[in-house]
Amino acid sequence: MTMINLRKLGVTLGVPLFSDLTLAIAPGDRLGLVAANGRGKSTLLRCLAGTAEPGSGEITRARGLRIGHVEQNVPPQFGHLTFRQLVLGALPAERAQSEHWRVEVALDSLDVPEALRQRRLGELSGGWQRLAMLARVSVTEPDLLLLDEPTNHLDLGRIGQLENWLAALPRDMAVVVASHDRAFLDAVTDRTLFLRQERSQVFPLPYSRARIALDEIDAADARRYERDIKTVQQLRRQAAKLNNIGINSGSDLLLSKTRQLRQRAETLEEAARPAHRERSAGAIRLAHAGTHARALLTLEDLPVATPDGTLLFRTGKRWINPGDRIVLLGGNGAGKTCLIGLIQAAIAGREIAGVRATPSLVPGFASQQLSEYPDGETPHRLISRRFDVGDQPARSLLAGAGITIELQENPIRALSGGQKARLAMLALRLARPNFYLLDEPTNHLDIEGQEALEAELTAQDASCLLVSHDRSFVRAVGNRFWQIENRRLHEVDAPEAFFARAAAGQG
Repeated sequence: MTMINLRKLGVTLGVPLFSDLTLAIAPGDRLGLVAANGRGKSTLLRCLAGTAEPGSGEITRARGLRIGHVEQNVPPQFGHLTFRQLVLGALPAERAQSEHWRVEVALDSLDVPEALRQRRLGELSGGWQRLAMLARVSVTEPDLLLLDEPTNHLDLGRIGQLENWLAALPRDMAVVVASHDRAFLDAVTDRTLFLRQERSQVFPLPYSRARIALDEIDAADARRYERDIKTVQQLRRQAAKLNNIGINSGSDLLLSKTRQLRQRAETLEEAARPAHRERSAGAIRLAHAGTHARALLTLEDLPVATPDGTLLFRTGKRWINPGDRIVLLGGNGAGKTCLIGLIQAAIAGREIAGVRATPSLVPGFASQQLSEYPDGETPHRLISRRFDVGDQPARSLLAGAGITIELQENPIRALSGGQKARLAMLALRLARPNFYLLDEPTNHLDIEGQEALEAELTAQDASCLLVSHDRSFVRAVGNRFWQIENRRLHEVDAPEAFFARAAAGQG
């Protein structure tokens, strides 16, 4: 028995997002949905939920199927509701009075503190808002749960909690997860759909193993295409020779043979399909100014405190040298972003006792909220004015970063999360820093973008201090690790022990 059947589904929004998608979702499925930014993941989830219609094909749902859909963004009309009111509002009015206990069960399952249950949604962090929407959906006891980027804005502890929560769901509940978090996909899914403009691929494997299988298929397709094109070229060369001989000799037989060879070449060329090449969502490239300094940054037992003066930790004597890619580890509220902010302020010229930067340091900064880019500014004005480039160069740079001509004159707030992230990477590149301060740089970046950023940071031998809850990214990029523990900053050899404690709720 299947819950949902998709047959030859296709969606076009300006450009084709995906086509000819055939898929069945059965009870108990744990399906990961993977695609580049802007390639139709959210649209497909809305089609599954019944809130959007496909352009072609058909969707068949089982009678009485209950679907819970947690979208990326919290609807603004929920901002005034408390956590508890939001979840209670998901129950039909006739059940809310007698079954309000379900709300407490849902909140308890996500370890929501009592104090937060009375807070308005608009006052909560992005991570808690996401968990609130998850609780709202779960209280309805859906047969099929659709999650759109559920780990965005969650720290490692909450990601581990979410993984455990999903593992504890009823075995017959199906879950479809659209995510760019590779480690999370590996932990919670056992099937993977790579959504493509054409020839989408489904594997009965979690992400990492499915990616290997997909790469093998693409490589085989590439080899097959190369062989077919070589054969086409040979046929055409043969046809050209026979044609010349046939004309010179007046042989109708040779001319007929020529036509047959040309037809065979055309037929084979039409049938030859190149291996899939993902339409790039925009290149991620970094530029490196270089420096001859031995230490880019020195921390002299810097005290890191909350705005009200409460001490969080002290750094001790620390150095950041050229080529260091330091990952800052610590639980939520430990002070990671506070340390990033102090260093940023010191580099910008503010007197911060305990922070000393070399005069040759050129900073590049990207925050998790991308707050350094005014919402009302347009991408074109931002790039052309901030970096003093001409009109056409700015347009070319933005197009190369995945910001289309149509979007370049729209306010930055109109961009998707992925597009904002790629704009931030472009701004970093144009600043030509020799030291990067990165606070959750992979938020909203698709897997293609994450891998490109990883490659750039490692290939450029870039120097950086970064905060990230993306375990795959941390493992790929970091070569030094600083951990905040017991109000001190310690250097550790690897992040794995911290990851394990965070996943167990001991971060």
